[in-house]
Amino acid sequence: MVIKCLWILIDPLHPFTRYDTGLRTQMSGIRSDSRSRKGDTMARSKTPYKTYLEENEIPKAWYNLRADMKNKPAPLLNPGTLKPMTADELSGVFCRELAEQELNNTDREIAIPDEIYHFYKMYRPSPLVHAEFLEKALDTPAHIFYKFEGNNTSGSHKLNSAIAQAYYAKKQGLKGVTTETGAGQWGTALSMACAFFGLDCKVYMVKVSYEQKPFRREVMRTYGASVIPSPSDLTEVGRKILADHPGTSGSLGCAISEAVEVAVQSEGYRYVLGSVLNQVVLHQSIIGLETKAALDKLGVKPDVIIGCAGGGSNLGGLIAPFVGEKLRGEADYDIVAVEPASCPSLTRGRYVYDFCDTGMVTPIAKMYTLGHDFIPSPNHAGGLRYHGMSPVLSQLYHDGYMRAVSVEQTSVFEAAELFARTEGILPAPESSHAIRAAINEALRCKETGEEKNIVFGLTGTGYFDMKAYESYNDGKMADYIPTDEDLQRGFASIPAFDL
Repeated sequence: MVIKCLWILIDPLHPFTRYDTGLRTQMSGIRSDSRSRKGDTMARSKTPYKTYLEENEIPKAWYNLRADMKNKPAPLLNPGTLKPMTADELSGVFCRELAEQELNNTDREIAIPDEIYHFYKMYRPSPLVHAEFLEKALDTPAHIFYKFEGNNTSGSHKLNSAIAQAYYAKKQGLKGVTTETGAGQWGTALSMACAFFGLDCKVYMVKVSYEQKPFRREVMRTYGASVIPSPSDLTEVGRKILADHPGTSGSLGCAISEAVEVAVQSEGYRYVLGSVLNQVVLHQSIIGLETKAALDKLGVKPDVIIGCAGGGSNLGGLIAPFVGEKLRGEADYDIVAVEPASCPSLTRGRYVYDFCDTGMVTPIAKMYTLGHDFIPSPNHAGGLRYHGMSPVLSQLYHDGYMRAVSVEQTSVFEAAELFARTEGILPAPESSHAIRAAINEALRCKETGEEKNIVFGLTGTGYFDMKAYESYNDGKMADYIPTDEDLQRGFASIPAFDL
């Protein structure tokens, strides 16, 4: 049965502008006789460029940070009754064990099943990298580290949760799963996981990304998934969205609606998703657990921890154990969520109950939202084009455990270009939001002389995002910041729930 439910804007690239002018000046800092600050040369020479944990040091349990939260995330609501969703209700859409994980606010650790753990060994542990070359290019006393999650065919962190959700679907005896994807990283990861367990995989891909990123689409098809541009005319909700928004480029909210509709109407199928919900943040905690273990090996305590923020999966996973320490009063960190200025759910959104999808077929979540009917501009960071934010992260942000900043698209790609030319990895547009913020923090340290330890998450690679890089390199990329009037149209779609 269908469940009717289910900082501050930075100064443009201070202190540089385009790469062929100011950034080139910064690049001149990469030289063997670079100017040493007090203690800087010694610190850099003693820290390995890459730090790997041993295979037997891969965490054997996910960390459920909700267990340490005094203010728990507000419960998902059934829009029919406006009562908290039960596991039985959620199981009509999600796998049973995932529904249980979604509601688990008490168990600090949840054991990783052996089948998932052994799959993790294909690409985990992932490296913690000391970004020496970027540091030298910026001539900063700061120490910059990044956790690189792109060492797998899907090219991103998404595989950490995809394999878990596919495992639980297989264990339940399902035929297949449905999902949405923005930039295609989640869809790619899920198609790999489904192929591993022999499950059918139906992916509704945001239309603008379907058109911008054809090669990521083909990777999904290579792994056996069917990929449909969303909104489509194949579902009732898709047809309604097309009628209400003619010519729309789509959004993650639209794609979620279609995927949920197909799941609940297809026997032997369940819906799975790559971000936002508690269960996904739980699976992604392996990123933060490995990061903390590697930093502890180095004897490094981070001062600033930075993650890109769309729905919250990467950010939540990266910061989980560090926030846990903050919650327990054991340590303090400056935690920064970085979102696109074109889709600023944390920095300009409202903290209210709203639907998680455009078609209003999902449960209602209390989160920072721009309104479920908000259609963001078709920027190139498809994985960050979501109207809302994880209820867990929303609660943490609301309670002051982290701050949020928004950055413009051209500044993001300028940072991506510098990173590629110094660190040798072409970053995904989503990841580059964190790079942009990390560079700005490092440049502030250059001004103040502080030797802060900055850690950010490099969620994946950008080798399937060449249309975006082409747009930037050709000087055709533009920035879009929604006006208050634009945002008001989205806010107007938020129902006035009588709670």
